[in-house]
Amino acid sequence: MTLNLSGLTCLTGLLETPEASGTFQPMGSMLLAEGESIFQNPLFLGPAAIFLFMMVLLVFFVARYWKLWFQAYMSAADVQLHSLIRMHFTKVNPNVVVQAKVMSAQAELDTNRNTGISTRRLEAHYLAGGNVMNVINAIIAAHRAEIPLDFDQAAAIDLAGRDVLDAVQTSVYPKVIDCPDLNRSGKSTLSAITKNGIELRVRARVTVRTNIAQLIGGATEDTIIARVGEAIISSIGSAETHFDVLENPDMITRVVLSRGLDAQTAFEIVSIDIADIDVGENIGARLQSDQAEADTRVARAQAERRRAEAIAEEQQMKAKVADNRSQLVLAEAEVPKAMAEAFKAGRITAE
Repeated sequence: MTLNLSGLTCLTGLLETPEASGTFQPMGSMLLAEGESIFQNPLFLGPAAIFLFMMVLLVFFVARYWKLWFQAYMSAADVQLHSLIRMHFTKVNPNVVVQAKVMSAQAELDTNRNTGISTRRLEAHYLAGGNVMNVINAIIAAHRAEIPLDFDQAAAIDLAGRDVLDAVQTSVYPKVIDCPDLNRSGKSTLSAITKNGIELRVRARVTVRTNIAQLIGGATEDTIIARVGEAIISSIGSAETHFDVLENPDMITRVVLSRGLDAQTAFEIVSIDIADIDVGENIGARLQSDQAEADTRVARAQAERRRAEAIAEEQQMKAKVADNRSQLVLAEAEVPKAMAEAFKAGRITAE
């Protein structure tokens, strides 16, 4: 059995070079000039400078962010050091992200990297212009109140321009809306008229809470105020007399609540309370008085028209009388002519 040493010979030739004296010298040493150190070789200085720069850069970032990393590590917030370095270059505030992660971990929220509040998701929301801390505070408040709200939904609400924390707080603690709102419409009461013509001035207070499921795309408070005001005016207008409304103000709230006015809105109406009812003017009597005055003016106009027509007809009759008189005078003037002609013709003889 023979051993092929050609491959071994080639490998040895690559690593070593024979000298005339019969000794072997490594090939790497052949790149150095006689009396030159390895630290003076350009092929060594380039990589060494790059390595030194990378080490200095690494030390800089470690010295800058190790406190944040240690805080996240002690809080089990799952924030890695290279993520903090990446935030430096992506213009993300690492303090905000670390604080959000720490709060999420301490509140026992889902911080899973794939399905929960991950560092990547917080960075993406920050870069999109969202309010990271507001979103985290809203999720924590919803979690404590047992309201279903995940990070994606809260981030979407925040990016839509809504205050997600205020929405959660309103869902826990309902707020009261004045109807009408003096700041929006400039009016302090709603004016409605019953069937007997009496004006009632009403001021209502609507208690609402946020409907988080319809917060994106749902109508705002202005729609709630407009719908409630329309329903109140309609219900008062269907009352026979103002006494019925004054005796039973809850008839208004029952009718209004039965209409489902919070459909397609970002709020859910809890209750509608009539805060104040004032009796205004007798609009029916005033309208009847105005109508009577208008009828009088119409009658006067019609009488004046008939008087003018009578005067015109009288003048026409006078003109006819004058015309008949002129014709009579003409006819009387023809009588002597006819008698003269009759005398000449001998038709008339004097006896």
